[in-house]
Amino acid sequence: MFKRLHHVGIAVPSLDEGAKAWGPTGLGLLEEGREEVTSASTKIAMFPVGESRIELLEPMGDDSPVGKFLSKRGPGIHHLCFEVEDIEAEIIRIAASGMRLLGNPPSPGAHGSLVAFIHPADTGGVLVELNQFADDQG
Repeated sequence: MFKRLHHVGIAVPSLDEGAKAWGPTGLGLLEEGREEVTSASTKIAMFPVGESRIELLEPMGDDSPVGKFLSKRGPGIHHLCFEVEDIEAEIIRIAASGMRLLGNPPSPGAHGSLVAFIHPADTGGVLVELNQFADDQG
């Protein structure tokens, strides 16, 4: 089952530019850290907001998923991420409901997590990420 909304992913052309809007000189959020997620060809920056986070996503190339998103739609909300306890069980449950998963989940995510994405056509146009964090993350 879903534990909580972990973060809202926002595609940006540049983490530095995105951080100006979301960080201390803009909305006032404090940046938690940055990471490269090579499996998704993406650089991320996290900004905690209570128990949730804003995750800025910068593509590492135009042919990456976020790069394609930016070229098609421009900057903006990319996905909603829900923390799950058992991603394998959630993948089975979601697939049994008739919803489609993207790629061959689960795949490696940020901070040593495992992730799966639900096709946006099956969720009213919203890309949904399921994330099972390593024991010391989240």
